Order: sequence, then C-alpha cells, then structure tokens
Amino acid sequence: MSVDPVISIRNVNHYYGSGTLRRQILFDVSADILAGEIVIINGPSGSGKTTLLTLAGALRSVEEGSLRILGRELRDAGNRDLVRIRANIGFIFQAHNLLEALTARQNVQMSLGLEFGLSAGEARARSEAALREVGLGNRMEAPPSKLSGGQRQRVAIARALVRHPKIILADEPTASLDKKTGREVVELIQRLAKEQGCAILLVTHDNRILDLADRILTLEDGRITSFVAGLAASTGQLLSAFAKLQRKGDLVRHVSSMSGKQFLTVLDQMTTEFEQFLNTMDLANEQAVQAMLDQILEAVVLKIRELLDADRGTIFLVDPERGELRSKIAESDSSEPLEIKLPITSGIAGRVARSGQTLNIPDPYSDPDFNREVDQRTGYRTQSILCMPIFDRRKQVVAVAQLLNKSGGRPFSADDEQAFRDFAIPLGLILESCLRMTQVPSL
Repeated sequence: MSVDPVISIRNVNHYYGSGTLRRQILFDVSADILAGEIVIINGPSGSGKTTLLTLAGALRSVEEGSLRILGRELRDAGNRDLVRIRANIGFIFQAHNLLEALTARQNVQMSLGLEFGLSAGEARARSEAALREVGLGNRMEAPPSKLSGGQRQRVAIARALVRHPKIILADEPTASLDKKTGREVVELIQRLAKEQGCAILLVTHDNRILDLADRILTLEDGRITSFVAGLAASTGQLLSAFAKLQRKGDLVRHVSSMSGKQFLTVLDQMTTEFEQFLNTMDLANEQAVQAMLDQILEAVVLKIRELLDADRGTIFLVDPERGELRSKIAESDSSEPLEIKLPITSGIAGRVARSGQTLNIPDPYSDPDFNREVDQRTGYRTQSILCMPIFDRRKQVVAVAQLLNKSGGRPFSADDEQAFRDFAIPLGLILESCLRMTQVPSL
C-alpha cells in the first residue's frame, strides 16, 4: 500500500448560497484515503456526505482548505486540470445514470472516451471483459429496461472500473437495493477495486455493509466525529479491523504486528468510544456481535501472552447467576477451542473472581486452590500462573484473565504483573460494552 494518500483532505470548509442565505455545509474536514482502502462515510441526512464526495471527485470547486487527488491540488485548479484528475476517478451513483437507448455494453463502452486512445475494437473488448467481471457476460446487449436493479448497478460498476481508475467514488450504491443484493454489489465493488489496487470512498446510510470497510468516517453537521478517523495509521487501525467479522483471523494479524506501546495506546483509545463503534453496526444480529467479542478476546489474549512471554492465555467470563466461570478463550494443543467451566467457589481463577485480587503463583501444584483436574484432562503441565481480575466501570469483576507458564520455567515477575494490569484496565471497559450488547446474564 502506498504511503502517500491518494486523497488528502485538509481543513476543508464549504458553503452553499450567498449573502444572508450563505450556509456552511462542511467544517474543517480533514482525512486521508490510501490506495487499496475502502473507506465508508456515514452519518445522518444533510450532514455533508455527498458534498464531500463531489468535492473529492473534482465535481465542485474547493473554496477553503486543501484537497489533493493523486498529489494534485484541486483548489484553484483550472477546468483542464480538473478533467485530467477526473479521468483517474470512477463514479458509482444511487441512480445508475444509464442511457436507456444503449445496451449494457454500450453504456460501459461510453466511459472509454477518445482520450484513452483505444480503437473501437479494443474499447468493445475491454467493456465486454468488465461486464463479465461483474457477472453480466450473458446480458451485454440487453438495454437497462430489461435488467433488474441489481444488474443495472453492476453495469454502473463495470462502467466505473473499465477505465482502471485509481479512485472509486460511490454515493449510496445500495439505497435502491434489497439487503442481499446491496451487500453483493458492495462486495463486488470491493473485490474488483482491491484487484485493481484503487481506493474506494463510499457514502452510505446502510449500516449493514459497514463491516466491509477498512475505515469508517462519520459526518455529523458537517464535521467528522468518528473515533476511527482519530486513530493514526501506526496503531494498525484496530477498530476498523473489528468490523471484518466475516474475515476470520484479520484482527489477530492486525494486533500481532503492533509493538507493546502501540497495542496499549490503541486499547486506551478504544475505551472511551467503543460503545459508539458498536452502535454504528447492525446489532440486530446477535451472532455477529458474539463473533466480534470472540475476535476481540482472541486477539487481545494472544497479544498479551506474546508480550509477557507466556505459553498460554485464557479469559474466563464471570457468570454469578450460575455461580461459574466459563472460558471464552482458552488455548490448547488442539485446533479445537478448549471449553472450561469452573465453579466460582473453587480454583485459582475462582479465588481471583471472588476477591478481585491478582495472584502470581510460581508453583501452582503447591497451592491448595489449584485445580489439577484441568491439567489431567488436557495433558498440560502448569508450572506458573499469573491470574488477573478484569473490572467493569462499577468495579465489579466481569472476567478473569490468566497466563500460564512463563518461558524458560521462570516465575512471572512484578513487572509482568504491572504490564498485565495495564492491559486489563482498558480490556475491562471493552468487555463491559460487548457483554452489555449481547445481554450476558452477568451484567
């Protein structure tokens, strides 16, 4: 991915009208879009989403601030320069804007103007290839009136991508489509754009497709209010990765590439705005929220284990109604997840859950609360334990995090305890938000 943004927006203000009717639409908007990214702009109607998109598409004049497309400044650019810039941009709109008198293939081919220097045969071949890419190989000569809404949008996608643009700008591409077709259309835009290495800036009200984004920018009253926009690229944009619920392992890979300092910084940044992130998603699907919780826990446990040089990590959720701890993440030698249920009245993890105190035990087999049955059942030999309570905002223990076996047979140190505690504080706030959304009985 290119280091330099393909779209760079700095302190952009925009106005409609003049004199006493002049009204400001955008306020000090700044954002960067990188090659290969799909960035979604969401927010309420009238918040300035389409205005920002048309400015980025060189369809409006930039009045205040700076907006650079592929390194070229749009402010004060002449018409000829704007035309050259637009040649690198593919546009996809809600109202397909297909010419009814032309076939699907002709609509796509019109996008390849004379400036591309293609012969009629070359332009036709490229247009037909683009239509095959969007699954319309058998509908090339059909007029728009003979195509479904989803098929017409696929023609619009082919028309935008046939030029091999560096940037795709899409304005509400799913608005007139049902849920299944809308998602298929955005997944198609995403796949083809990724293959061509171009950036996507997509305006939508459709929260059902937010998980397809690499980043989400939220506009409210002309201002970017998104927490995601505030994360620096060096943090790995962890919140954006949470949205990829259909891509198992992405979040773990994001986290594994971070340094300890970056990881802790992201955890701290997330805590104040994590519920806002959850609220931007379609939370009617409890299974999706549960998948998010599982990915968060897996990624965090693996990273903490790596940073503290432990052999295994486990997180137990506290269920006071049932009087038990149940593992959400428990590493084992098997590829299958290890499921552990323990009475809250016994075991080292149970003692931590009841007391709220951290336990650092260098020789578990000498501790009367150590539950040997789990070792016997799994064939694992526990040599040292660092067990930490995870608190919510009310200072109640909602989970217990446990690390096993410091490398080299060493005990966990006081520094390990402090580092573990630093991670546990933000993790508790994130867990609380997730558990509240999934209505876990313990909350």
